Amino acid sequence: MTADYSTDPRIVLTLDGGGTNFRFTATQGNHPIVETVALPSCGDNLERSLANIVEGFSRAQEQCPQPPVAISFAFPGPADYPNGVIGDLQHLPAYRGGVALGPMLAERFGVPVFINNDGDLFVYGEAIAGFLPYVNGLLENAGNPKRYHNLFGVTLGTGFGGGIVRNGELFLGDNSLGAEIWLLRNKLNPQTRVEEVAGIRGVRQFYADEAGIRFEQSPEPRVIFAIGCGKHPGDKEAALEAFRQLGEVVGDAMGQALTIVDGLAVVGGGLSGAWPLFSRALMEELNSSYASAVEEGVRRLIPKALNLEEPNELNRFLEPTIRNIPVPGSSRTASYDASPRIGVGLSRLGTSEAVAIGAYAFALRQIDG
Repeated sequence: MTADYSTDPRIVLTLDGGGTNFRFTATQGNHPIVETVALPSCGDNLERSLANIVEGFSRAQEQCPQPPVAISFAFPGPADYPNGVIGDLQHLPAYRGGVALGPMLAERFGVPVFINNDGDLFVYGEAIAGFLPYVNGLLENAGNPKRYHNLFGVTLGTGFGGGIVRNGELFLGDNSLGAEIWLLRNKLNPQTRVEEVAGIRGVRQFYADEAGIRFEQSPEPRVIFAIGCGKHPGDKEAALEAFRQLGEVVGDAMGQALTIVDGLAVVGGGLSGAWPLFSRALMEELNSSYASAVEEGVRRLIPKALNLEEPNELNRFLEPTIRNIPVPGSSRTASYDASPRIGVGLSRLGTSEAVAIGAYAFALRQIDG
């Protein structure tokens, strides 16, 4: 079962580590209890970067009503997360060659230190206090006995991250490299990885290509979204096509993962705000069929994928489909779910809050054994 730390009195220092800024806070009972401390990451200067990490945690700790029991945070990979060693980072080049960040902080603050990938912690937070309990609550209120226990999620922003929670446990992999969805193939150009187009840069490039302008002239995705909604001057058709292509490549990658996970799917990150413009293409990709010379209409996903942000599809998702069928040669009956379904929707917490809750719960679960 998924752990519930919503009333836990213990405090954990957390950090959302990005390529530009570090944001520090302290969490208690799944809620931040101090003012966020933001400091530059200084990714090209290791000494300054490490000093800012120590300063950020120190300033957050000073605001706490009692000493923290752990430090737990998200940091970019690749990394040996269990041992707290950061590897060769693209956006933080000063860390190349390996930096024992976890052991350094444990020695400095005298508490256990846990580091994970932000995509993993995002999905863990949504499984504990966000999308997963939200959906199961809707099913309960609708009188539907179906409950979901597995959650797959992606974050769309500067990069393309992902995570998996199975029966309340965060799936990390033997090398801390589980759910590395950013490395799946790009459907539109199979010789490249999907992260090259599933993110901010990809949307800008799609728009530039469709509008016939240079990449440098392409606006930020929030402006492209406004153009697509008719609320900002620009090439509306190019904006709509840019987000359609985003939905196609993200839907393809999520389809590959959901074939294995078979669970609910949650989408977060800054680009998730453009859901109205890319969700249709994403859902069409999930519900598409393979071309086959053997049999007709082989679906890429066996369960029907439904967009839980659309009221009609949400109602279809909530309808009970379990029926009783006779057991041959017996007077008994057996339950049969004739219509397997998975729900896809948006973060219920917001990406930063989900990461913080995930980091908090991960630390306490490790401490509790």
